[in-house]
Amino acid sequence: MKSDSATASSQPDMKLFWACFIALVATSFIFGVRANTIGELQDSFNLSEQQKGAINGAGMWPFAISIIFFSLIIDYVGYKTVALFAIICHTVSLALTLRASGYQDFYWSTLLIAVANGTVESFINPVVATVFNKQKAKWLNILHAGWPAGLALGALFCALLPDTKLFFNAVWQFRFALCFIPVVIYALLILPRTFPVNERVAAGVSYRDMLKEVGAVGFFIITALVAPALAQMLNQEASWPTVFGIAGGVGVLAGLYTRSLGNWLFLVVLITIGPLATTELGTDGWMPELLKLSGPDFPNFATWIFVYVSVIMTVLRFYAGPIVHRFSPIGLLVISAVIAITGLLLLSNATGWAILGAATIYALGKTFLWSTTLGLTSEQFPKGGALTLNGVSAVGVLFLGVLGSPYIGYKQDQDMEKRLSSAENTALHQMVKGDSKPGIFGVAPTLDQAKIKALPAEQAKALETVQAASKRSVFTTIAILPSFMLVCYIGLFLWYRSRGGYKPVEIGAH
Repeated sequence: MKSDSATASSQPDMKLFWACFIALVATSFIFGVRANTIGELQDSFNLSEQQKGAINGAGMWPFAISIIFFSLIIDYVGYKTVALFAIICHTVSLALTLRASGYQDFYWSTLLIAVANGTVESFINPVVATVFNKQKAKWLNILHAGWPAGLALGALFCALLPDTKLFFNAVWQFRFALCFIPVVIYALLILPRTFPVNERVAAGVSYRDMLKEVGAVGFFIITALVAPALAQMLNQEASWPTVFGIAGGVGVLAGLYTRSLGNWLFLVVLITIGPLATTELGTDGWMPELLKLSGPDFPNFATWIFVYVSVIMTVLRFYAGPIVHRFSPIGLLVISAVIAITGLLLLSNATGWAILGAATIYALGKTFLWSTTLGLTSEQFPKGGALTLNGVSAVGVLFLGVLGSPYIGYKQDQDMEKRLSSAENTALHQMVKGDSKPGIFGVAPTLDQAKIKALPAEQAKALETVQAASKRSVFTTIAILPSFMLVCYIGLFLWYRSRGGYKPVEIGAH
C-alpha cells in the first residue's frame, strides 16, 4: 500500500488540518453560490422546478460515486495523489461551467464539480480522523465547520454583488468565476503537505476486514443508490427491478468475499444518513428558493437567511468539543433531530421576519447532525477505515441526489399544479402553464418562465402569493425525514445505555 509518510506524527499537523479545512470550504463555497444562483439559471435557461432539482442532484450523487471509488483505493494510491486529482477536477469543472449555454451544459459541468467535491471529502475525513485519533468526534465537527463557512461566504458574495457581471455577460458567470478563489487557496495549501498513514493501515487491519464492516447488506444499499445515479448520468430511466437485481448481485458477491452481512450498527447509520442529508444539504440547496417569496420587503432576504443559518453552524461546530463531551454523540443526535423537526415545521408556517426565528431553531437543530454522525462512525468502526467513514457520506449524498433533491422539486411542481388548478386560480393557471417534463418520479407539470415574465402586475402578484405558500409547504414534507431519524437515534441511545453508555471503540479491541 502506498502511503505519504511512514507513521502519523505524534504531534498533530495543524497545517495539514487547515489545508483540509479550506478544501472543504472550497466545495461548499461552490454549493452556496449554486444554491443562491439557481433562480438566475432558471430565468436564463427556462428551467422547470424538477430540472432545478436535477441540477441540484447532479451536484450531489457524483460526489458519492467518487468518494466510494477513492475510499476503496486511497490507501494504495496515497492521499496526495487523490488531493491533486481533486484540484484538477475543480479547475476543469469551473472552466466548463463558465462556458455553459443551456440546461445540459450546466448539468454536466455541475456533475464534474460534484466529482471534485467527493474527491476532497474522500481524503479529508480519514486524514483528520487519523491525525486526531483520540478526539475524532470533536475534530471532525471542527473540520466540518468548513462546510457552513463556505456556504456563508458563497451566499455572502451573491448578496453583496447581486447584479455584478464584471468581465462576463451574465451575473451567474461572474459568481461561478469567484469560485476559483477558494480552489486556488486550498491547492496552494495542500501541495507542500505530507499526509499520514490511515489508522486502519497502521494497525494492520486487512482490506477484507475493512470490507466486512460494510458487508453484504451495506454493499446492497450502496449499489441500489449508485445504479440509478449512473442511469441519470447516462440520461436513462432507472428500472427499479433491474436496479435491485444488480444491487442484489453485488451484495451476494460482497457477502461471499467478506463472509459478513455487515456490522448491524453501521447499517443503522447507513439507513439514517439519507434522510439526514436531505434534511441538511437538501434544505440548504433549496432554502433561498423556498423562502424568497415569503420574507419581508428586504433586499435579498432569503440569501441573508441562508448566510445567517450557515454562520450559526460554523460557530457552533468550532465549539463542538464540550457539547459532544456533555451529551455523547448519540445523545447529541437525539437532541438535534428534535430541534430540526421543530425548526422545519416553524419554517413551513413562517412569513416576514418570523422566518428569522424559525431559521434560528432549524440551524440549531441541523448543526451537529452530519458532523456528529461522521464522528460516531469514525469512533465506532475504526476497522472500516476510509470506507466506512466516507461510505456514510456517500450514501447520504447518493440518497439526496437520486431521490431527495429531485423529490423536493417534484413536490413543488405537483403542489403548484394542485393550487393553480383550484377554482379561484384556473384563469391564472392557463396563463402560465408550461409543458410537462419527465423525471425520476414521473412526468411533472411545469410553469413557463417566459409566460410568467409577461404577466400583468396584478396576476404576477397573485402568482407569487400562491408560489410562496407552495414553497413553504415543502418544509413540512422534509420534516418527515428527521422524524424517522429520531426514532432510530432513540433506539441506538437506549441500546448504548443498556451497555453502560457510549464509548469509542479502540481499533485493537477487536
